[in-house]
Amino acid sequence: MDYIMPTKRIISVVPSQTELLFDLGLDNEIVGITKFCIHPAEKVIGKTVVGGTKTLHLDRIHDLKPDFILANKEENTREQIEELQRHYPVHVTDVNTVAESLAMIREVGESVGRKAEAEQLAKRINASFQTIKSPGYSSDLSVAYFIWRKPYRVAAGQTFIHSMLELAGFQNAFGDQSRYPEVNGTDLKTARPDLVFLSSEPYPFSKKQVAELQEICPDTRVMLVDGEIFSWYGSRLLKAAEYIRHLRHTIGLL
Repeated sequence: MDYIMPTKRIISVVPSQTELLFDLGLDNEIVGITKFCIHPAEKVIGKTVVGGTKTLHLDRIHDLKPDFILANKEENTREQIEELQRHYPVHVTDVNTVAESLAMIREVGESVGRKAEAEQLAKRINASFQTIKSPGYSSDLSVAYFIWRKPYRVAAGQTFIHSMLELAGFQNAFGDQSRYPEVNGTDLKTARPDLVFLSSEPYPFSKKQVAELQEICPDTRVMLVDGEIFSWYGSRLLKAAEYIRHLRHTIGLL
């Protein structure tokens, strides 16, 4: 569908992209968000909540009469998005790498009349990434990145998290697998990761789970990490370089 320009009533059904839209200066145009859209905290207050990313309330969306909806292939449900596409301009992003995240920022910016702002944002993010790279930056340390519990699931290859681990200079212990496979203690012992990262989202891992995983792999360092840094592919990437430097320092890497 052709996008209506300029957009006046925007609904975002992806948390990281909601933050992006606010950072592009669309505070007034954003009329609907999901219950998981928590950033920027001071700006999402008062916006109409249209459900969860995979449980949208279509009636609420219809009531808001949007002229643009921002969605994502992985985070939203195909059936619901296809239904919305029958009524509204819907931009569906598909982001699996850091490079694709920068392209997405530019595409979204152009779609909502913020091309110049999006270009500047993408350049700032890319420049920040260059500051954390140096000769010998990539390490041989392998990481098992956990996103879920009961059952355990990790981020494997062909995911944005995999690309972020590479950006941070790590090897994905499950990089030869695809997407988000279920794993057990035996799989973890076989993979023999040097590090286990327990993400703060979508499952909120805590120190209790650190001990749980440490018992399975006593010789592996188990750490809690900021899931928003590793999985949010919008303007939050501005915070990634500083976080990665701090994480690498904590681990003992330069």
